[in-house]
Amino acid sequence: MNFKKSNSVFGCQGGVYPYQVTLYNLSAASQIDSVTIHSANEISHISFITRGELWVSDFDTLLKVDSAGNILNDEYKVRYYPLGSHIVTMDFDFLFVNDNGVHKLSSDGVITTLFITPKAHCIHSSRINGNILVGSYDDMTRYNDIGRKLQVIKKDDRGRSLYIATVYITENKNGDIWTSDKIKGAVVVVDKSGAYRFDYTGRQSHFVPHDICTDVLGQVLVCDVYNHSVNILDQDGQFLSTSDTRTTWGASSHGSVCGRRTQPLSGTRV
Repeated sequence: MNFKKSNSVFGCQGGVYPYQVTLYNLSAASQIDSVTIHSANEISHISFITRGELWVSDFDTLLKVDSAGNILNDEYKVRYYPLGSHIVTMDFDFLFVNDNGVHKLSSDGVITTLFITPKAHCIHSSRINGNILVGSYDDMTRYNDIGRKLQVIKKDDRGRSLYIATVYITENKNGDIWTSDKIKGAVVVVDKSGAYRFDYTGRQSHFVPHDICTDVLGQVLVCDVYNHSVNILDQDGQFLSTSDTRTTWGASSHGSVCGRRTQPLSGTRV
């Protein structure tokens, strides 16, 4: 499987077993290539590394997978909800969240605990400045790349709580932070200073946002697991298009997307 194709999306499909990570052309909605992970039970999040390798979370177990579907590493645990509990940084270090806090696995295999935070649900590493964004039940905290707390985002300018239960985070190229809140039924967007911008609540009566990522154009991809779709928005939250994963990608649900340097990656389940 060639993980270097441009203008494309990764998907994760499975009947019951096995799971299949698939590379799609986003604009043409066509499959380019795929890799099957036979030992996975429930893939809920994908982090692209490079050179034909991925990290995926299988329930609470992290799996490092090569382009042939071989498991290279399965020794680390993460939080399972499912949540966006891992991310690859600009320096190709791997960050992940579990019950003990936030940990870093360096590209040369050294693991360290950056900081202890028992509330952490989800994590994102900024492609702009290397900051680490960590979501908990009702707040978003920004840390620098060595774990020093810089900012806590919790309420809007009227004192109203922004979040109920954060599950996935991404950052757009303009610095806006987009957070899926599955309980609130919304994607909450704040600017880089933490000022509230808007909520995106979908286009149907019931909306359950899941994983989320951005592409090189600043467009945002949001998985809606209730409506079996991926919504594509501009950076101001304006709806651009939707992709029904049942008809476009042959998947009965769509649970995960994650970003890489040149294009987004996504995950579905048949």
